[in-house]
Amino acid sequence: MERLRIGDTLRYSKGFETLHPTVDGFPNFVHVTRTEGRPKALLEKGINPIATVTDAGGAVRRPAVLISSSPHREGSEYTPWRDLFDVDNGHIRYFGDAKTPGGDPALAPGNRVLLAAHAQHTSFSWEDRAAAPPLLFFRRKTVMGVPKGYVAFQGYGVIERVERVSQFNRKSGATFTNYVFDFVVFSMATEHELFDWTWITARREPALTIAETTLLSPRAWRTYVDRGPAAFTGLRRRAAKLRITRREAQLPAPNTPEYRVLDTVYRYYNGRKHRFEGLAYEIAKRLLAGSGKRIVEGWITRMSGDGGADFIARIDMGEGFGAVRQIIYGQAKCVALSSGTDALDIARTVARLKRGWFGVFVTTSYFSERVQMEVIEDEYPILLVSGLLVAEQTILLAEEAGLKLHQYLDRIDSEFDRRLANRRPEEVLHF
Repeated sequence: MERLRIGDTLRYSKGFETLHPTVDGFPNFVHVTRTEGRPKALLEKGINPIATVTDAGGAVRRPAVLISSSPHREGSEYTPWRDLFDVDNGHIRYFGDAKTPGGDPALAPGNRVLLAAHAQHTSFSWEDRAAAPPLLFFRRKTVMGVPKGYVAFQGYGVIERVERVSQFNRKSGATFTNYVFDFVVFSMATEHELFDWTWITARREPALTIAETTLLSPRAWRTYVDRGPAAFTGLRRRAAKLRITRREAQLPAPNTPEYRVLDTVYRYYNGRKHRFEGLAYEIAKRLLAGSGKRIVEGWITRMSGDGGADFIARIDMGEGFGAVRQIIYGQAKCVALSSGTDALDIARTVARLKRGWFGVFVTTSYFSERVQMEVIEDEYPILLVSGLLVAEQTILLAEEAGLKLHQYLDRIDSEFDRRLANRRPEEVLHF
């Protein structure tokens, strides 16, 4: 019985034999994922479907789809997009495999598989959901300077939402249409963070019915099959609140593209740091706009007389009389990468929050352990955005706009004055 733990690194090569449990000191991917008498489960593409199976009753199911992301290729001609993995908060935003200008993105082989899976994942039919393929997530990992041949397991889940988007390939200078998929990463707390491959092996066995294989599935999957998409919120993996993030994990490593972007952002706003509020506002909107939420435009505040806020917006969730509206109260701090955020800054932000508000604190630096402990222990309604996330989101925003970094920063800066308003935060409930 082979198990995968979230974050575990595996040695990957389709040429390895399934007989060897380890290769070069790492678990052997093709051994861990083996199914006797069946072809190997491989990660040769971004979207890797395992062949469908027909049971004795004629029901057809796809045992699983393996999803692979290659960070070392992001932004290249091969992968002109950047996937977002926020596994500790149960969310992955993944771009499909279309990249041909003028082509129908629904015809790309991987997109076709995921669109069919989405129809099953969001179906009202128990049978459809039970037969739907679980998605297993992996990211390529650089080990000892080698960017190929290693993958890290990132959990399993289903497709929550699909969106058709236009993307710009900076390398080729062409625009193309693609799909972006929002995945729910399911909790494995009941299984102690271990994924048992026996379930996938059972789903590949034609002699077993859908109902029989479902009995072998993780608890979250069984709950999802029984209750449908309404269960997504309660089944989503939530691990970030259980740990403190070290300083090194909040800042990009030196000599990486993210480090160069963050350094550029800091230098761009140095000497006029209040204008960083414009970029922080865009980053906050992008982070909060996923999973069907709607952002209602607010404003950027002036340097003085702003009641403490740097930017204001509103997020709407739900429809009709049951809709929920919450005010986004934003703070932005453009400081040197080596300067941590003071706990007093967080305390001041939290002190100004009213019922129905929550805070967003965006910094080019990092948050100390003391700050994080206070936020976690006191359950403050505040989103902390550190330097690494600022860099990653700025890269995504620039690429989505089809602009180089400086061009994008210039655009945001040119919009800064337009967004300034004289209204105070007390009036925000009425916009």
